[in-house]
Amino acid sequence: MKKAALVQKIIAQLAAELEAYAQSARSAHAEATDEQSKAENKYDTRGLEASYLAVGQSRQALETSEALEQFSALPLPEFGPEDSIDLGALVELETKVGRALYFLGPRAGGTEVVLGRREVLVITPQSPIGQQLVGKKQGDRWETQIAGKRSSFRVVSVA
Repeated sequence: MKKAALVQKIIAQLAAELEAYAQSARSAHAEATDEQSKAENKYDTRGLEASYLAVGQSRQALETSEALEQFSALPLPEFGPEDSIDLGALVELETKVGRALYFLGPRAGGTEVVLGRREVLVITPQSPIGQQLVGKKQGDRWETQIAGKRSSFRVVSVA
C-alpha cells in the first residue's frame, strides 16, 4: 500500500471538509448580519446564535486548513521491522477482534479514508492509541485499558 496515495486521499478529504466549513461559515455570517436577523426584542437571539455558529465554523475551517498544510508538507519515511513507530508510519495492529490500519499523522485524528479495500484511520501521537504506538516496533505486544476494558494489541507491520 503506497503511503503517498494514502496521504493524497487524506489531503483530498481535508480539502473537501475545508470547503464545506468555509461555505457554512459564510452562510452563518450572512445570516448573522442579515437585516432579517436583527433582534425584535430582548428574547430574540437569532442573529447572536448565527454569529456564534459563524465563529465556530470559521474555527473549524482554520483547523482544517492547518491540517491540510501539515499533511501537504509531511515527509513519508519508509519504516522497516526494526524501526520505531513515529509520525508518517502506516501501522497494522492486531487485536482480539481483528486487524486494523492506522496512519500516524500530524493532525486530523479520526479522519477515515479507504485505500484499495482497506479502511485506514488517521491518529495523532497525542491520541491514546498514538501515545501507545510511538516507539513500538513490528512484533511488539502490549495491553492497556480502553473504555474500562482490557485490550491487547500486536504490531503486525509498520510501513
